[in-house]
Amino acid sequence: MKAPLLLRVAAVITFLYFAGHTAGFPWTPGLGPGERPVIEAMRNHPFDMEGFRRTYWDLYFGFGLIVSVFLLMQAVVLWQLGSLAKTDSLRVRPIVASFFVVFVANAVLSWKYFFSIPAIMCAAISVCLALAFVMASRSARVFEPAVIERA
Repeated sequence: MKAPLLLRVAAVITFLYFAGHTAGFPWTPGLGPGERPVIEAMRNHPFDMEGFRRTYWDLYFGFGLIVSVFLLMQAVVLWQLGSLAKTDSLRVRPIVASFFVVFVANAVLSWKYFFSIPAIMCAAISVCLALAFVMASRSARVFEPAVIERA
């Protein structure tokens, strides 16, 4: 598999990760008798923060939305990198490496603090990115400097 295709696969998995995360709105594990008091406390106890009245629910809800927005942006950028890798694969390698580090960290944190589905998705994205990184160096074209002829 070539780097552009691997980056497109990573983009599609990232988009699915975005869709799954967003579909989990409002990101609560359940509404049973044990969870209700916690959610109500998060919603009903405001505090001052940087000049605004907020609740822990506001922060929880807002961070969930922020994660969705960033996942969508990452999917778009990975798709664009797939296009760029077709013509300039060496130049995308540092960006791919950065995404790789972030998705590995995301996989570890998802496994530790959440559950297996996001961890597995991040691991799959990380594998695609690692392979794209390697394949980008193999498929790089060596350009020779252009010779300018003087008239």
